[in-house]
Amino acid sequence: MGKDVESTEFTRADRQRFRQKVRRCLDVFAQMLAESRFDADRPMAGLEIELNLVDDAGDPSMRNAEVLAAISDPAFQTELGQFNIEINLPPQPLRPNGLAAFEDMVRANLNEAEAKANRVNSHIVMVGILPTLRGVHVSEDTLSANPRYKLLNEQVFAARGEDLEINIVGQERLVTTADSIAPESACTSVQYHLQVAPEDFAKFWNASQVVASIQLALGANAPYLFGKQLWAETRIALFEQATDTRPDELKAQGVRPRVWFGDRWITSIFDLFEENVQYYPALLPLTDDEDPAEVLARGDTPELHELRLHNGTIYRWNRPIYDVVHGRPHLRVENRVLPAGPSVVDVMANGALYFGLVRALTDQDRPLWTQMSFSAAEDNFHAAARAGIDARVYWPGVGEVPAAELVLRRLLPMAHDGLDAWGVSAADRDRLLGVIEQRCITGRNGATWQVDTVRGLEANTSVNREQALREMTRRYAKFMHSNEPVHTWPVS
Repeated sequence: MGKDVESTEFTRADRQRFRQKVRRCLDVFAQMLAESRFDADRPMAGLEIELNLVDDAGDPSMRNAEVLAAISDPAFQTELGQFNIEINLPPQPLRPNGLAAFEDMVRANLNEAEAKANRVNSHIVMVGILPTLRGVHVSEDTLSANPRYKLLNEQVFAARGEDLEINIVGQERLVTTADSIAPESACTSVQYHLQVAPEDFAKFWNASQVVASIQLALGANAPYLFGKQLWAETRIALFEQATDTRPDELKAQGVRPRVWFGDRWITSIFDLFEENVQYYPALLPLTDDEDPAEVLARGDTPELHELRLHNGTIYRWNRPIYDVVHGRPHLRVENRVLPAGPSVVDVMANGALYFGLVRALTDQDRPLWTQMSFSAAEDNFHAAARAGIDARVYWPGVGEVPAAELVLRRLLPMAHDGLDAWGVSAADRDRLLGVIEQRCITGRNGATWQVDTVRGLEANTSVNREQALREMTRRYAKFMHSNEPVHTWPVS
């Protein structure tokens, strides 16, 4: 979504004007790509983390406005639900201490934010889906006050023309309906950003698609929704369903969803922005006064407002980003696959695996994505979301294999090489990838810890599911703030 927007009503003329403007932006973007007008000399990485707020009992705390006022730090921003906030870290070069710098910043910021949130009877929890969340917590009344969320909600349901159904079958089954996009607020994620040169974007995006299933299998951390045990990473299914603008008839016709994995490998970043313009109607047809062709002709950098706004309402799991910083344009892959948490060190270990693997894959003489079908990568993605660390995935040259075994035998050495290529220090490389190794050996990630803890509480005490989830959430918050990796957390 990017910048804030004002509440408004859109006319047919607004939509026509936006369509013309976004196509003009696309033409200018194509010209910029042809002329190589992008900042690629000093590639940077970025990090965003979405967070949940709870009260002393572990239930959602609908106080993000009060918490943000108490924190009073522009790094922290509002998110969709009143129990959500987000932290955005300043970009860092990966070499040699970029990962350590991110880790230190997140820990320091979270510690300070937690202390300030406590003043308004709230606590910060970093988790894929807040386990104590119930249906009553996600309605139009619980959306954050920012007008952009109200406007987005109105436009999604105007496009659908009917309520949405959430139907997720996992260990248990959840079937419910919603008359707002509020269920999306249950999904709290980590986004890793990787700045790349235009000529390298396609291979980094393709590599990100290849490793998305591995990220999910090892990083799954959202097994519960509304009291039901569903997928290891239920966030994937929930986000796909909660923002779907298509009624059943359009689904049957093969109209593309706004949250999706994709359908092909790409040869240029232009492929993705062109798809945006060709296949997706505007949700927020807001136009800017800038004439991007005129700006480019005089030698300045166009903001391409409409192209960026439109892109912000299409939720690819690996999203292309065009941005302008200090007058210089650049391109990024935004990796949106993973849930938040469990601890800061886990988040950075996940980041080390991602940055290392995509670099190693893009450095190969024969790209891995030329050896597997795109549908195989997509099947891997959803298999990993369902089964988490127990998932089996297809890998070229290996066949179908347990994800944890694949990581231990083949992918960890690749990630080591990739981090070396980025110039990451050996100490940070070994420490963070060591966390990934131990997850694979122990079979313990955030999802398995949550499930094992709840099952233990239900089996060994007199509590019901709701009480077990509340107690598990309190323990989770305690261990999260200890910053010990999840594979070391005790279950009982």
